[in-house]
Amino acid sequence: MIKLRVEGTKPIQRTLKFFFHVYIILSALYTLGYIYRMYTNNDDLISIQPRNEPVPEISSAKWGQDKISWDSNSGIYDSMTEEFFLSKVFSESMQPSHVIPYYFRADDPPKEEDITITTLITSDRFLIFNKLVTNYQGPISVTIHVSDNEETRDELLKSLNDLYNSNPYMKKYVDVHLVVDRFERQFNMWRNVAKFFARTNYVMMLDVDFHPCTNFRQKILRSPRIMKMLRTGNTALVIPAFEYANLKEGLNSSTFPTNKKDALKLIDSKRLAMFHASWKPGHGSSNYDAWHRSNVLYKVTQYQFQYEPYVIFPKNSIWCDERFVGYGANKAACLFELYLSGVNYWVLPEDFLIHQTHEYLESARKHERLFNRKLYDQFREELCFRYARNFILIDEWDTPKSRNLKEVCHKIRGFTQAINFFRESIS
Repeated sequence: MIKLRVEGTKPIQRTLKFFFHVYIILSALYTLGYIYRMYTNNDDLISIQPRNEPVPEISSAKWGQDKISWDSNSGIYDSMTEEFFLSKVFSESMQPSHVIPYYFRADDPPKEEDITITTLITSDRFLIFNKLVTNYQGPISVTIHVSDNEETRDELLKSLNDLYNSNPYMKKYVDVHLVVDRFERQFNMWRNVAKFFARTNYVMMLDVDFHPCTNFRQKILRSPRIMKMLRTGNTALVIPAFEYANLKEGLNSSTFPTNKKDALKLIDSKRLAMFHASWKPGHGSSNYDAWHRSNVLYKVTQYQFQYEPYVIFPKNSIWCDERFVGYGANKAACLFELYLSGVNYWVLPEDFLIHQTHEYLESARKHERLFNRKLYDQFREELCFRYARNFILIDEWDTPKSRNLKEVCHKIRGFTQAINFFRESIS
């Protein structure tokens, strides 16, 4: 009996020894892999998992529960929910607001050295967005607002699904991100979402109802001089915007001119004019008279704080202030801060956009403009002092980077005295 027991344990012992050796080998491989990652990657690994397929149903219980994780290279592994992370990223927006990145993700990954149009749309702009996608045929990052209302939400998502799958260029080039909440017209927050998830080094902040009439993207990418300017981080490229005097002519983009020569004929005949010509501060700094005559890139020299052109600039730049909700000053605030941060505006001499006619919500615009005008007055002073302090502390006050700030902020009462006092106090 004893002999039988001893002999019967030998196969078990051999099996246990085999699994022990396998465990030792796997442990050694895991340790070597971890050491390799530790010494060959010094960056924290933060990832937001894209969604290659749309979420079939939006349920508040599932919003943003995907995990964002990172490895600190010290053996400590940590994570947080996607929703918690994004609530901080867009913390100045009205809350609760649920961001769903890459609801649809473009099939073709763009090159880093490319230009992504960043824009925002609501359901009434789906058709005009479809035309923009077909016309541009390049990377686009779009934010779509979804009202957190069950009666309209499912219908909008069905329409979005039909739109996305009806156009091959949409599936090839467009990344779609959703913002789900009960707040209308958080334009700057929506702009930031589109920019945050853009996958190229350069972005173009464009309203969806503007039609790019020329292939400015390829011209820029093929120009060594312009690309060098963009890479420095201190250049924004302005594309002049026009509209038809007879608004009915702006309904059909297929009739728009496609080169500067034809555009100038329409301008000379008074059929085409600067966009919102009755409000010259909006686009006047682009110097349209110079554009008519020029065939070379020229600098904006008469900047004023209500200027709101359509620009191409590095993604690694300022973010739009999300306190601006609704119509009025929201885009101007973005571009004012961009200019104050040390970015200069240069106008492209051969390219242009034309506005596609649509109705405006004038009743909403009137009240929202009044609120945002008051906010913008305070915002400009706040930025002047904040950026001035920053330039002084990082020893950039006496460099060209602070030139734009000095140009526009010296008009503020007490600004020069306050800055001199601050510089003396830290010297």
